[in-house]
Amino acid sequence: MDFLNFLEFNITDVIDIVLVAILLYYVYKLVRGSVAINIFIGIVIIWAFWKLTELLDMEMISSMVGGFMQVGLIALIIVFQQEIRKFLLMVGSTNFANKRKFLKHFKFLRTESIGPDTNVDAIIAACEKMSLSKTGALIVIERNNSLDFVKSSGDQMYIQVNQPIIESIFYKNSTLHDGAAIIQSNYIVATRAILPVSNERNIPLRFGLRHRAAVGITEKTDALALVVSEETGNISYLRNGEFVDYEGPKELTSMLKEDLIE
Repeated sequence: MDFLNFLEFNITDVIDIVLVAILLYYVYKLVRGSVAINIFIGIVIIWAFWKLTELLDMEMISSMVGGFMQVGLIALIIVFQQEIRKFLLMVGSTNFANKRKFLKHFKFLRTESIGPDTNVDAIIAACEKMSLSKTGALIVIERNNSLDFVKSSGDQMYIQVNQPIIESIFYKNSTLHDGAAIIQSNYIVATRAILPVSNERNIPLRFGLRHRAAVGITEKTDALALVVSEETGNISYLRNGEFVDYEGPKELTSMLKEDLIE
């Protein structure tokens, strides 16, 4: 019977399943935390239903769902334009080939020695201090995608992350306060970096160029961004091109640490 044949696995089937699981994991990782996750889950459900109807030889409904999946491919490319770009950047990134960072994608392979080196507490403390004085700031934290293309636009340096250094960079009379500070691991590797500005029209008008630049860099890469508003003092956290809601500095610190691990 076809059903019994379906249950017969060989080594090729196992490899096929593992590769599909890895691919789905990376796709989920890219869309997690954004509105695209709902679309992704819907697609997975429809695909599973399509394969189930094929397995049960339900030819009419199977052909209908199959036709929908084929026609919807072009629409999906448009919907997931940013996510596809990020995926290709991830695959082509030189950092992706780094074994240490590659293993960080797999939770079951993670050890205590593999984790974020970034001093998140110092970054959040500096943002809180700058928030009280309404000092504008834009901090970008590199993850897997290389940020060399924006580092080269600013002043390159190599300073260990700590609260006083971050505050001094964005001090209003400092020559370094314009542009973004780029953090790699636990080092500030560039200041006054120029970021790509997002053209997204859904960004509220109350947000200025700092916020648009933060949206732009997190759209094009998997970097994380923190913005301190010069007008209100509010601290914004951006990931995957979107503003992430949080309640208080403790939750923000926890979220940032978790995102750096993942």
